[in-house]
Amino acid sequence: MSDIHALVGQIVPAVGAAVGAYGVSVLSRAEDQAADATVRLGQRLLDRILRRTPDRAPIEAAVTDLAATAGDPDALAALRLRLRGLLEENPSLAAELAALLPAPPAAQADGARSVAVSGSVSGIVSTGDAAINIQRR
Repeated sequence: MSDIHALVGQIVPAVGAAVGAYGVSVLSRAEDQAADATVRLGQRLLDRILRRTPDRAPIEAAVTDLAATAGDPDALAALRLRLRGLLEENPSLAAELAALLPAPPAAQADGARSVAVSGSVSGIVSTGDAAINIQRR
């Protein structure tokens, strides 16, 4: 299930960029050569999602709400929730969308005690001798 969360985390920014660029017309707009790579990726992802989804209405409603609220975090979260549910129910669509996404950058660390992170870190990363790390919650 965490794979779906990671996949949705990659899909939503691209679809959000397409919605931000074209508004609700992204639902019917053909690919525009002048659009930047992220917007084009978002258009391709959304097109594939809508073509493979039997009930398009919830996704279209989430996209329409996002377009109407100009990137509101709650509208973006609603789109993320709809997409996550759809992909959890349809693993073959999740695999298709994953194939459309660019490979994540490789983590590379150079030098003594360097740390390589590919993705995100939630917590302390410490490489020092006799380091004392205190994290209060």
